[in-house]
Amino acid sequence: MQTETTNVQSELPHLAAQFTSSPRGARLARQLAVRHLEEQGYPPASDASCAVALVVAELAANAVLHGRVPGHDFGLRVALDTAAGLVRVEVADAASAKRPPTTPPSSAPEGESGRGLLLVDTLAVRWGSTPRRPLGKTVWAEVSVSRPTPSARIPRDEKLA
Repeated sequence: MQTETTNVQSELPHLAAQFTSSPRGARLARQLAVRHLEEQGYPPASDASCAVALVVAELAANAVLHGRVPGHDFGLRVALDTAAGLVRVEVADAASAKRPPTTPPSSAPEGESGRGLLLVDTLAVRWGSTPRRPLGKTVWAEVSVSRPTPSARIPRDEKLA
């Protein structure tokens, strides 16, 4: 895990949304991230989309399970930088005191939890967290992706049809 952030400068529209801090909110965040990547030329079954979906699912689930503060939503931001070949996923929650560990925890094979950050660590080239002001934190991960094929990109006027 890295504690400082790197800025992914996206030449494409980025996704930013708020979700209720619930399992349904986490599921909707994952689905919206997959849809956003599809609009940018990464089909849902592509390696890039699947990797980002898993990272979003894990970070959103952690925000719901460990970062939930009553009355506060969690935020999702997904930015694609095709020149650098990166997708940056950021999930922000309201729990300042609960920070992710600096290294992914080891989990017993028979354990029911504890593998999520191991998955993020495997799929991301970098990940970390930063405090948010006035409260909360943002947990981020950068996933390496190849350039999408031009024919796979959905034109803006067709995506909402």
